[in-house]
Amino acid sequence: MRLLLKFSAIFAAVFGAGAAIICWSSYRLLQDGARAEVLNQAHLMMEAARSVRDYTNLQLKALLLPVEKRENVFLPQTVPAFAATENFRYLRRAFPDYDYKEAALNPSNPRDRAVDWEADVINAFRRSPGLTLLSGERQAATGPSLYLAQPIRADAACLECHGLASAAPQALVAVYGSDNGFGWKQGEVVGAQIISVPMSVPFKLAETHFRSLLASLMIVFALSLVVLNVALYTLIARPAARLSQMANRISLGDLDTPELPVTGKDEVADLAESFNRMRRSLVAAMKMLGDP
Repeated sequence: MRLLLKFSAIFAAVFGAGAAIICWSSYRLLQDGARAEVLNQAHLMMEAARSVRDYTNLQLKALLLPVEKRENVFLPQTVPAFAATENFRYLRRAFPDYDYKEAALNPSNPRDRAVDWEADVINAFRRSPGLTLLSGERQAATGPSLYLAQPIRADAACLECHGLASAAPQALVAVYGSDNGFGWKQGEVVGAQIISVPMSVPFKLAETHFRSLLASLMIVFALSLVVLNVALYTLIARPAARLSQMANRISLGDLDTPELPVTGKDEVADLAESFNRMRRSLVAAMKMLGDP
């Protein structure tokens, strides 16, 4: 039984070292995979927000403009950025960790004004006209945060309200004033759609997958240890114990000990056959010594 314990300890040590290496490398891969999964989800949300912008600009705006002119009021629902932001506010009921903002360097609505790191993202798009998607990490007040951003370029529809202040709808100027949100140019990057999510989200996702992996490894380890112990006991430990018992009985003078059964053609079978031959030789020698 001591031999079985030694083999079990060796297997446990080897498997434990291998499992530790697998867990370390797998955790890093799971973190990267979770980060990519969160970014993919954020990208889908951003495309949904862009679709809301297009719907507002192409369909809803045409329905609401006559109302604005007739009532001489400004309806923020005609603004694509407002529609996308409000739509995402409802989406956050299902995804409370995600945050969406249409940040602009010179917006009409103060809530859309870019803060320092958002301005850096917008300027990165302005410096690289071919850049269409940007992701990265930043240190927020609540901890590390992951973000995904797309540029917002001024088009003809934007310039109707954000070109010259004198040409802008008076109802809009009455709400937001004439100091901000004007002077945009056709094709210029004026802002960015930005989705932010705390790094704790992909970390929690990776930890969930890691716990599942760890549980699977423990089950595999337990089953493998049982199978190995049964195999070692059947193929090595039990035959070795029989040899030990036979040798002990012969050493005490019990020459009537039956021979060991020999099965198979492995090293254990060869050892049992050799021990049986030694026993037969010893019995024959003892008989020869006992004859007068």
